[in-house]
Amino acid sequence: MDYELLLFDRLEILKSMNIKYDLENNGYISFSGGKDSTILSHLIDLALPNNRIPRVFINTGIEYIDIVKYVKELAKKDDRFVIVQPSKNIKETLELYGYPFKSKMHSKKVSIYKNNGLTEYIKQYLKGVKKDGGKSNYVCPKILQYQFTEKFNKFKISNLCCDKLKKEPAKKWAKKNHRTILITGMRKEEGGARSTNISCVITDKNNNAVKLHPLVVVSEEWENEFVKRNDIKLCKLYYPPYNFKRTGCKGCPFALELQEQLSVMEKLLPNEYKQCEVIWKPVYEEYRRLNYRLTKDRQLTIDDLL
Repeated sequence: MDYELLLFDRLEILKSMNIKYDLENNGYISFSGGKDSTILSHLIDLALPNNRIPRVFINTGIEYIDIVKYVKELAKKDDRFVIVQPSKNIKETLELYGYPFKSKMHSKKVSIYKNNGLTEYIKQYLKGVKKDGGKSNYVCPKILQYQFTEKFNKFKISNLCCDKLKKEPAKKWAKKNHRTILITGMRKEEGGARSTNISCVITDKNNNAVKLHPLVVVSEEWENEFVKRNDIKLCKLYYPPYNFKRTGCKGCPFALELQEQLSVMEKLLPNEYKQCEVIWKPVYEEYRRLNYRLTKDRQLTIDDLL
């Protein structure tokens, strides 16, 4: 689908969603300060001029400093931007619930194993099969299967970090402000579980819309064209010399390009790099020990020698 046609389609989708679900009074945008959510915000303004839909940013304490600055600048000029903080900081959250490792799915399964043992559900993940015996797209890498044994007790692993730091504070704000529909910039092209489990409209058991993903079919190429044509200023991290493709929580162990991200941070954002090494230390050490996602022999820096 070419740019103009897809743009028209997305604008019409948003207009129809507003008529059907009254987004002006019921919706709120999950605004991360990243590329997708910035594009979403502009797209909604094109579809619904003069809308008062809140843009809610959760400042977890591990957002990039430049992302926080970017959002605060937007909030100065536009009171639709709302900044919310979680009740617990990252240190308290990780100590209480556990560390993210590999992916949300993997972390969840490790947590389930620790609580319930080697259930059939876990065995299916280790073997890479579905309930019906067919081949599954999700299988635990052999190098990580040791985490499903009693011997692994280095640190607690769970998938709850994002829930506690982002989702729960957002839901609490939404409930207080009577906003029932979450609007996100999630895209299928980003891969993972999103590629198969995401649709434009998510409804509850009563067929009420609870989540909308207007960018679900949008490609990165289309986004770049949208930014260019609408002269949108993204956070500085998306431009040289940083050239980040995604932002989110800095140094998150779920990031597929973690090694590249840390290398850029070590050179250009040294203080934030050091912060990541402290926050995610147990996971990073395990990644490097396994030579998984992070290289085993990181090049020594002057700081290391000192």
